[in-house]
Amino acid sequence: MKQNFSDIFYFFKNIQVYALVGESGTGKSFRSKQLAEKYGIHAIIDDGLLIQDDKIVAGRSAKREKTYMGAVRVALFDDKEHRDSVAKVLRKTHIKKIMLIGTSEKMVMKIAMRLQLPQPQKIIKIEDIATKEEIEKAIKSRQVEGKHVIPVPSIEVKKNYPQIFSTSMRDFFSKSKLFNKNKNINGKMIEKSIVQPEFSKKGRIKISEAALTQMVMHCVAECDPDVKVKKISIKTDQRGYRLLVTIDVPFGTQLTGKIHRLQQYIIDKIESFTGILIEEVSIIIDKISKPDSKN
Repeated sequence: MKQNFSDIFYFFKNIQVYALVGESGTGKSFRSKQLAEKYGIHAIIDDGLLIQDDKIVAGRSAKREKTYMGAVRVALFDDKEHRDSVAKVLRKTHIKKIMLIGTSEKMVMKIAMRLQLPQPQKIIKIEDIATKEEIEKAIKSRQVEGKHVIPVPSIEVKKNYPQIFSTSMRDFFSKSKLFNKNKNINGKMIEKSIVQPEFSKKGRIKISEAALTQMVMHCVAECDPDVKVKKISIKTDQRGYRLLVTIDVPFGTQLTGKIHRLQQYIIDKIESFTGILIEEVSIIIDKISKPDSKN
């Protein structure tokens, strides 16, 4: 018998969900194991993988994708079969605490929703646990050398993804080191794997503004053909895209509901089609057009 959504949500409602967020390449995966130790977390969702007690137990790694866009899709669990397989293992393993890793709060919330988990009760930013110098060093390593970290021992990565494995590293962890406390706490060695995905060798693939503009116009026309697009402005950063859409609407339009539906329609359609994250869609109404008078 298949479980419906309410049954699954009830099953997962007692799971404590944490999240670690920060821009791409700032060292989130590198520091995730230390943070998990701090909060007594035994499971991590990172780049499409479910990792439990230093083992890859479900999912597939975004780091094996050949394109950046493909990697984003995997990290967001865009594929139904992928996310269902991970959710199934989550139900079987009776995990009490789990950490989600993502580039923004919106991303980890989307991952939680797609895996039918509660929204994160605590969100930690990479800036809270790493110094500015450490973050800059991590970014340089990513940009110059294309190095990525998977927070599991090398034997796990060699077994599952030998084609992208590069090397391993061991890092001494103590709570005093991570959280700058002035007291001695016994530490432990944690092994992590360094990989070099195909997409990092080729560089990040970005969607052109022209293509994104055409997608927005198509979405508006699909959602409401009476709405006319006047102008589209696009801003982008490591977290995703922000769109400013200026429109004309017909006289008599119920603005509040229609504008909200249009915003959500644009976000849902573009994210599902491309795999990119739309951080924000702002809509400005330039003019309310009167209907043409016909004799």
